[in-house]
Amino acid sequence: MKRHIQSWVRSTALGLGLLAMASGAALAQTYPTGPIRILIGFGPGTSADILARLVAKHIEQKFGQPVVVENRPGNSSMIAAETVARAPKDGYTLFMATVANTLNPAVNGTAFNLGKDMEPVALLGVVPNMLVAHPSVAAANVQELVALAKAKPDSLTFGTSGASTASHLAAELFNAKAGTKILAVHYQGGSSQAVTDLLAGRITLMFNVAATLAPHVKQGSLKPLGMAQPKRAGVMPDVPTMAEQGMPGFDTGIWIGLMAPAGTPKEIVEKLAAGTSEALTTESVRTALNAQGIDPLGGTPAEFAAFIREDIDKWVAVLKSAGLNK
Repeated sequence: MKRHIQSWVRSTALGLGLLAMASGAALAQTYPTGPIRILIGFGPGTSADILARLVAKHIEQKFGQPVVVENRPGNSSMIAAETVARAPKDGYTLFMATVANTLNPAVNGTAFNLGKDMEPVALLGVVPNMLVAHPSVAAANVQELVALAKAKPDSLTFGTSGASTASHLAAELFNAKAGTKILAVHYQGGSSQAVTDLLAGRITLMFNVAATLAPHVKQGSLKPLGMAQPKRAGVMPDVPTMAEQGMPGFDTGIWIGLMAPAGTPKEIVEKLAAGTSEALTTESVRTALNAQGIDPLGGTPAEFAAFIREDIDKWVAVLKSAGLNK
C-alpha cells in the first residue's frame, strides 16, 4: 500500500510539473495581451529613464502592445522596486533596476534583496564611472597614484556625493584594493559642488560619471586616471580601465537592468529578455545611448542574476572593510 501511495505522489508531482511547464509555455505564446508598465525610481531625463524609454519603444513595436514608462522617484528608487516586487507575477509590471538597488539595502541593512525579491530579465547598460585628478596631482596613472598615496598619505582627498553614496564607496573600494587611506570629503546634494571644488584644486580626486567629466578632461582641467568598469567606455575610449592598470575586478559603473517580480514564469522572462537584447543591437538605440554616455550591455537572465549576486557581495565587503556596514 505504501508503495502505491509513493508512486501516486510521484506521478501527481510529475503531472503537476508538466502542467506548469505547459501552462508557462502557453502564457509565453500569447504574452503580452495588454499594456506593460515599467516603473523607474528616478525622474525623467535620468540615464535609467532614457534607457527605459528606448527599450520600451522597441518592445512596444515588437510585441504590438503599449509599454508605459512610469517615474516613481523616492528613497533612492526603493519605493518603485518594492512596488514591483509586490505586483502580480505575470510580466505586465516591470522595474528598471540600477546599482542603487543593490547598494542601498547593503548600506542600510534592509531585508530587501534584489536577487531574491525580483526576477532578473536583462542587464541593459552601464553609465561609466571614471577616476579623475586635479592637474596638480603628480600621477599620470593608477600605479603612480597608489605610490603617491603611500608616500604622501595626507596630500590627497576624494570628493564624494555624500557618505555611503556610490562615489564614496568607489573611493573606499580603491583604498581597499590599493592598501591606501585617502581621505573622503563628502558633499551633499549631488556631485556638482564636488566637481567645482575639484576643478579649483580644493580636493584632488573623484570618481564620477564619465560623460559629466569628459568636457573637463578634454579641456585639460582634469586628468583622467582610469575607467572604473571592466571594459573601456564609449564616451572616452582612450582612457584605460582600472583593471588594465593592476586593479582587476574594479567595477563601479552605474548599471541599469530590467527586472520582474520574483516568480514570473520563466518563459515570459525569456521572451522579455530576447526583446530587450534585440533592442540593444539596433543602430538607432545604440546611437541614442552613445549620445547619452551610456554603454549598452545585454545578456541572459542567468548572467544578470550572477551579476547581481556579485554586486551585492562586492558592496557588502566594501562596507565591512570601511567600517560602514550596519
